[in-house]
Amino acid sequence: MAEEKSVVPLNFKIFGLYDMEGIVVNDEGLKSVINLNPKLALKSHGRNVQKFGQAKVNVVERLINKLAVAGHRGKKHRIILGDSTGKYSKNAKIVLEALKMVESRTKKNPVEVLVRAVENAAPRDETTMIEYGGARYPQAVDVSPMRRISIALKHIIHGSSDKAFGKKKNISQALADEIVSASERNQDSFAIKKRVEAERQADSAR
Repeated sequence: MAEEKSVVPLNFKIFGLYDMEGIVVNDEGLKSVINLNPKLALKSHGRNVQKFGQAKVNVVERLINKLAVAGHRGKKHRIILGDSTGKYSKNAKIVLEALKMVESRTKKNPVEVLVRAVENAAPRDETTMIEYGGARYPQAVDVSPMRRISIALKHIIHGSSDKAFGKKKNISQALADEIVSASERNQDSFAIKKRVEAERQADSAR
């Protein structure tokens, strides 16, 4: 009778560099929407276009995808950086360079630092406009967990783009600075400023 061989589970690292084991999401409201499933290549090819499909996309891949539209500001569109394009491989290279800088600066797993940055930059409240009796006025509302992640990643990318546009600092360095600042709740972070601003407006609209 042939001997049974034990199957050793493979411990994948994203892009073969960063281990996702041991990374814990501290924010209870975000545990179900921050995806940390390890894959060698983070490229879903848009297969998760469905309701709550973004929850199935790794948070690092979502950051890479947001980098493709760094010039968007609401309904307006700014001139984007030449380094940041719609090409996935180029944007992935920018994010990987930024993660290496984060790792060398903090001596921690850069994906864990990114998760802390997202948790700190995700607003809990924001305002919406409602109409009553022909008058429009702001009303404070709670932000859904999925939207909290999208807003945090968007602001991290926007802050990085603004710091690199027309400056000596390139987009990878600016992105690394923004991630580290947001993870430390530093007020120099664009994403932290936007969260404080949104929550302050919501408090005044209650």
